Amino acid sequence: MPRLDCQTAGESHGPAVISVITGLPAHLPLDEDFINAELARRQGGYGRGGRQRIEKDRAEYLTGVRHGRTIGSPLTIRIVNKDSRLDDVQRTPPLFRPRPGHADLAGSIKYLTTDCRETLERASARETAARTVAGTIARCVLRALGIEVFGFVRSILDAETDIEVTPDNWRELLAQRDASKTYCPDQAVTERQCQAIRQAKADKDTLGGMLETHVFDLPPGIGSCMDWRDRLDARLAFAVMGIQAFKSVEIGLGRDVTTRPGSKVHDPIRYDHDLRETRSVGFKRDTNNAGGTEGGMSNGQPIVVRGAMKPISTLLRGLPSVDLNTKQPQQSQYERSDVCAVSAASVVMENVVAFEIARALLDKFPSDTMMELKASFEQYLQFARDLPLDPPDLTLA
Repeated sequence: MPRLDCQTAGESHGPAVISVITGLPAHLPLDEDFINAELARRQGGYGRGGRQRIEKDRAEYLTGVRHGRTIGSPLTIRIVNKDSRLDDVQRTPPLFRPRPGHADLAGSIKYLTTDCRETLERASARETAARTVAGTIARCVLRALGIEVFGFVRSILDAETDIEVTPDNWRELLAQRDASKTYCPDQAVTERQCQAIRQAKADKDTLGGMLETHVFDLPPGIGSCMDWRDRLDARLAFAVMGIQAFKSVEIGLGRDVTTRPGSKVHDPIRYDHDLRETRSVGFKRDTNNAGGTEGGMSNGQPIVVRGAMKPISTLLRGLPSVDLNTKQPQQSQYERSDVCAVSAASVVMENVVAFEIARALLDKFPSDTMMELKASFEQYLQFARDLPLDPPDLTLA
């Protein structure tokens, strides 16, 4: 069967954005309420712009589904753009003054035009609606295997929460996150973040932030150390870095490993027979500085990924730029945008991480149906719990 993959299509102000997902097992129930709730959550968050009051994102299935379940063929999902005006020159005029920090200038040179419009329409974060919906489909696979994903906003400017996320408290934090205007599970920090966004709006400026995603109950051995392209940490970093406006990705301690000796970085390994039936198959750690990966593979601890999103490139006050036709100095051109889209980006990151985890799982357990996937998954866990296994008989007949 084909490897789990996703291709997106569509422009910001075109008729729709499309997600085509291949490699899904048949008979996967699609939780439509959850999928559409995640799409709605991506449109929310304090600091979003006027576009979010226009769109009402919902997943519309075109292929690959029958009676609410996948059938093994490519799954095509359309999310309609209500603000569809790509060919309306009055409402989407040519853009000749590129915005610093955006794809405008590089894309115009790449495609040999002075009109940034075609580049910005595809480079727009509107495309992340298609990747978010792909991630929600992947989470339906993960949930069927008892694997959960939780993401939130860690910081905006210096308004940073120091909460510690654990397998025991994440559901409580989930409720607090969903009650937060900035998707930060810390009410006091949420208020400080909202205040920073209000000040940025008054200053005609924009803000970025740090986002964090955790994956729970992923067993050890997902990913590979045999080929650098299959390393789980590398795949996660690639997927998260592919989100618009992300500038860095960290796993576990990330760059803080450079400030500690090895004795304070590496997580001691212990065995507890009482944990044998858990997803860790009995192994435990006092810490999780590795962020759930070692040698390119999951190690049975929660996966912890952080991503840094830069401030939105479109500033209401503009920035120094040039007119691509005259080459004369100009302020960058304004396009309707957000003051802060960190909350929305945390939803995108959460679902992008989920998609990559599901890809790695299906690489290890390729299956045509969900029944076969669950059976292979459970058989693997039992083999891992029964180690050491009897060695194979290598005697030649």
